Amino acid sequence: MSITKPAAKWFIKELELKENDSLRFLARYGGFGGVHKGFSLAIEKTEPQDPGAGIEEEGIYFFVEESDMWYFDQKDFHIKYSRKLDEIEYIIQ
Repeated sequence: MSITKPAAKWFIKELELKENDSLRFLARYGGFGGVHKGFSLAIEKTEPQDPGAGIEEEGIYFFVEESDMWYFDQKDFHIKYSRKLDEIEYIIQ
């Protein structure tokens, strides 16, 4: 799992995150995810219980719970910010 500094700063600004906050990435039923049909990626500001992957950037802990690791299907998860689109891009490869 990785996140670029611009992506971390985007989440901090958009979600009004404060230092030592945590942001979870999780699988949810519905939407378009690209990895598993019928599932998509969601976010939740919450404390980790049993993180399967995580990284700290800009004072925020970004993580995936062990229970959601199936969504990534043994692939690397990268989060970056697209200046051109002014939005977050999730790359799972």
